[in-house]
Amino acid sequence: MKKLFIGILFFGATFGFKAQYGTLNNILSRLEERKGINKNLESVNIDDKKFVFIKDSSDHTERNFIVIKGKNATYVEVFDDKATGESTSNVFSGDVVRSRKNIISLRADLLENKKVPIPVTKTLLLTRQDGILYLIDVNNKDRWIDEESFSKPKIKAKK
Repeated sequence: MKKLFIGILFFGATFGFKAQYGTLNNILSRLEERKGINKNLESVNIDDKKFVFIKDSSDHTERNFIVIKGKNATYVEVFDDKATGESTSNVFSGDVVRSRKNIISLRADLLENKKVPIPVTKTLLLTRQDGILYLIDVNNKDRWIDEESFSKPKIKAKK
């Protein structure tokens, strides 16, 4: 009788742990997604993608764009002065390299088709959260959002 009871208890505990493992795995996957750690985004195509980063300060607004076309990239900085209303921009061009571990390296060494002595470099981590692509700057944690995610036309449900 004891052996039967211990056997039933053992199998019940085993199935209970499997159910808890599935739940824990789902929770860990969601936490990894929130932190920006996706396991496999190698199949995601970033060719012809435009990523946007907007930073609002008390005296100016910065709008930055990264446009990726194949192995070439364009990095645009736009500064809007709130006091005067003037906008200035810098257009850099260069190349982009994508590694197999969701890391994207940008090196922009031309400022409006003139070589600059110190190129603008960005190391970015490609992530997907809630179906939206992001690039996270690994140095300062800035989040660049895919322009398609917020410029898509909203489809209204029919009544």
